[in-house]
Amino acid sequence: MKKNLKFSVVAIAVSFVVANQAGAANTWAEARNDAMGGTGVASANYGSGALINPALLAKAKPEDDITVILPSVQAQITDKDNLRDEIDNISDKIDSYRDVVDNLTAAQFLANPLGTIGQFQSAAKDLADELTFLNGKTARAKAAAGIAVSIPNDVLSVAFVTKAYAHAIVSSSVDQQDITYLRSIQNSTTVAATEALNAVVSPNGSNEITKNLNSTASGRAAVVSDYGVAVARQFEVGGIPLSLGVTPKLQKTWVWNYTTSIYDYHSSEWSNSRYRTDDTGFNVDVGAAADLGENISVGLTGTNLISRDIDTKDVLIRNGRTGQTVNYKDTYQISPVVTAGVSWHNDLVTLSADGDLTETKGFKSEKDSQYVGVGGEIRPLSWLAVRAGYRADVKGDDKNVFTGGVGFAPFNRVHVDLMGLVGEDKTWGAGAQLSVTF
Repeated sequence: MKKNLKFSVVAIAVSFVVANQAGAANTWAEARNDAMGGTGVASANYGSGALINPALLAKAKPEDDITVILPSVQAQITDKDNLRDEIDNISDKIDSYRDVVDNLTAAQFLANPLGTIGQFQSAAKDLADELTFLNGKTARAKAAAGIAVSIPNDVLSVAFVTKAYAHAIVSSSVDQQDITYLRSIQNSTTVAATEALNAVVSPNGSNEITKNLNSTASGRAAVVSDYGVAVARQFEVGGIPLSLGVTPKLQKTWVWNYTTSIYDYHSSEWSNSRYRTDDTGFNVDVGAAADLGENISVGLTGTNLISRDIDTKDVLIRNGRTGQTVNYKDTYQISPVVTAGVSWHNDLVTLSADGDLTETKGFKSEKDSQYVGVGGEIRPLSWLAVRAGYRADVKGDDKNVFTGGVGFAPFNRVHVDLMGLVGEDKTWGAGAQLSVTF
């Protein structure tokens, strides 16, 4: 726990994605549409459509060429409880408490009993204060990345897609008896002296005291990587251009469950293989898009139509007070998500809105989410776009965010898109994308 939690959670989520070299609230990263409130089901460009709605791949114009996204990345973190600072504080208190306990000797105790006991009580108070604050606190991070090569064609458009998304959460579970025990040392010289003497005379030394501390910290993370080929075609139905697309994909999932004593927690242990399990299977995304006139488009996507549950590894922790062993485990859920979208657009402006028709699941220990988003883009110059939006979780578990970004397209061949987001409870994030049109 000695590392900055705010940094480590983001680093874990991002590093998991980058390590798998594939693709946040969404299961995709696309900087233009992330800046527009996370919308895109009806408003994404054909070159990025394979990441969001495969049907949009078929909406390329005759003059459009092969587009390569290499890559698109995004990360988001919520640190409501300012654990960035508090985790350092509790690490200091743990080290101080341990130092006092480890340095308890008969000679020290006999030479300065009052000073030794006072130091012991002060260390117990500081640690109890930090545990009281930390109880139930969490920090969350999400990250996503994607690579796509889109090849438009009048008959059948094709895209090769690799994307991934990561989800990480750190939480604390403070045993109230830890606080009660520490407060008893803090508030009673007799109790403090008794505990100190037990540590001095016991063959187990300081273990006689530290075994009474049984709070835990849990780090859980999941990385889902997709490797697929999207195909799409446009039809004419009743005079309305209708595009249909499908992305069959190989899906690999890694799930980590790092649960340990809060006093021995180290973020570097997250990626240890003994806490990891993995699963490989087949999945599929589908999409549809239609143009209702010159300026209005609608879209519908179904992502991960095949449900899969991946259990974490069991982690056994022994309670020092009771001698009982507690089993810690969780399940990561991949389930279908259906999203509808609409956009209004002309040569200068694009306005878009998306809404999930189903819930987004994650770990079973967390609440489900359901997102809606609105956004817009204005293009004052042929090579410049300015974007903004808002994204909300109508289930109220994830945090609502304001988004914004800019896009640069020199010579309309190289596209650089940047985005950022900020929201309630100290939520922030950023993303970037590089794409090239040949």
